[in-house]
Amino acid sequence: MRIGFSLPQLGTLAHQAADIASFAREAEALGAGSLWVGDRLLAPVEPTVGYPPGADTIPDEFHRILDPFAMLTVAATATENVLLGSNVLNAPWYPPALLARSLTTIDVVSRGRLVPGFGVGWSPEEFQAAGIPMKERGARMDECLEALKQLWTADVAEYGGRHWQVPPTHAYLKPVQRPHPPIYIGGFAPASMRRVAQRGDGWLPILPVPGDVDPAMAITAPMSQIRQLAEEEGRDPGAIDLILRVYPDQTATIDQVVTAIGRAVEEAGVEHLLVDLMFLAKSIDHTLEMADTILRRV
Repeated sequence: MRIGFSLPQLGTLAHQAADIASFAREAEALGAGSLWVGDRLLAPVEPTVGYPPGADTIPDEFHRILDPFAMLTVAATATENVLLGSNVLNAPWYPPALLARSLTTIDVVSRGRLVPGFGVGWSPEEFQAAGIPMKERGARMDECLEALKQLWTADVAEYGGRHWQVPPTHAYLKPVQRPHPPIYIGGFAPASMRRVAQRGDGWLPILPVPGDVDPAMAITAPMSQIRQLAEEEGRDPGAIDLILRVYPDQTATIDQVVTAIGRAVEEAGVEHLLVDLMFLAKSIDHTLEMADTILRRV
């Protein structure tokens, strides 16, 4: 089993950015199997959509955010073996050529340890700031993933979509992972699950803590549906992977986190998970202490 943790990217921990490299080294030394980033652009004062779903505000942790690509690059240079993932990058914001350049660089610097995860995004204000119509997010994400694969696999790449275009271009710098880094996709909506089945190498579900969520219902049943859809698309359903994000809120305890991990492993057969300690972390040292406790108890 592989257990990973979120990098100290948000909230007051963002002010400790100079310590990210040491955090990554120490987390790897403790036994972390992967390190992860998220992707927030801004925290609107009067959000149209709050977070978590149903709220009318944005968490204080989202008021400060470090760049995910820079974070992964720093972690790549400070570690040797941990996987380096995004859960998730908001794909509709990024022109595919720019995204391919950033992600290819990280995969090369890390010697093939990148695990890119993508989502469609949810904040209208972030889309406004990015200059992207939110109503086009699904179509833009699909085109972005198609163009990424072209840039990653063809020596002369070209893509012509409705929203994104890449003119014929020499694309000789390739990721270390061939044919390309595995593409993971987040989301529970029917469109997201079909997107995993059609285009993804893996799915990124979320398990909130605390909560009475049944891992079999939250993970196993949707994964079975994704694999059935993949088979209908002519793909090998067994080739689609899963990485679970265990997501404790401000009220969660480490005991509850450990219990949730145990249930996910035993009842849903999860083999790789990341624990996002964003809402519990008081400092980088505190984050490492919690990670150490979780790794020793699981």
